[in-house]
Amino acid sequence: MSLRIVFMGTPDFAVPSLQILVENGYDVVGVITSTDKMGGRGKKTLIESAVKKYAVAQNLKILQPPRLKNKEFVESLRALKADLQIVVAFRMLPEVVWNMPTIGTINLHGSILPKYRGAAPINWAVINGEKETGVTTFFLKHEIDTGDILEVATTPIDENETAGDVYNRLMHIGADSVLTSVKKIESGNYKLQPQKNEKATKAPKIFSETCEIDFHQTTEKVHNFIRGMSPYPTAWTSLNGLKLKIFRTLKEVVSHKKPPNMILTDDRSFIKFATTDGFVEVLELQLEGKKRMKTKDFLNGYSFWKE
Repeated sequence: MSLRIVFMGTPDFAVPSLQILVENGYDVVGVITSTDKMGGRGKKTLIESAVKKYAVAQNLKILQPPRLKNKEFVESLRALKADLQIVVAFRMLPEVVWNMPTIGTINLHGSILPKYRGAAPINWAVINGEKETGVTTFFLKHEIDTGDILEVATTPIDENETAGDVYNRLMHIGADSVLTSVKKIESGNYKLQPQKNEKATKAPKIFSETCEIDFHQTTEKVHNFIRGMSPYPTAWTSLNGLKLKIFRTLKEVVSHKKPPNMILTDDRSFIKFATTDGFVEVLELQLEGKKRMKTKDFLNGYSFWKE
């Protein structure tokens, strides 16, 4: 008898994991995702989650509870009689939900647990200059991101990759891990690995207020901070009273006597910010009220950068 699976997820990151289950013939008896929201200009457009759009296209049963402890939702979920629940980029589940299936609930997390437990594992791995990251599937229990590990897959992080680059790759590595995990559960041939809590690190949520760039640091730290915040929530600095978002940089470690945050440019092809031990060259940026663009395109329309 095939597993009855309930899938829980919201953003585009979760779609490949749901898709790989559907395409491999698994019985996805229900999809739980976020409620629709009004968005766009003037908040006049109904915004559906990426997971919902895919589920609708596949004629899957969809539940969109505003509250996960809602009695009607819990009863509707129980009626699906899931053997296994799979969570990918959703929200924290109450015990009445994650403890419901006979097998349990597994979660896909964007790090090599127990490192980077929390809401922003990919961002923090890049910010901290990690050379490697990955995904982990594990069984949920009370404490967040602490359950026994089922499957781990790793990938290197290039020194110039952004969090967005890593996110896009992990999206698909994660889908493969979900499929592998389900196959292991289905066969019964797997061994769970308890997490080593003493090696745990945190990856708390990042807020836009804390994204201002501090150039009074090494080139390495500034470069990693910028790429770890890109494309969202985006590192920024001030330029003539306007917010300047920076998405991509290259690092240049070289001795100099210029003060940190000083701007160097030829007004045609490059912009550099001084750090404590070198410079970061800006490759992509967005001035407040303007669109995102490459530095050369930006300098075609602006001529106020002077050393």
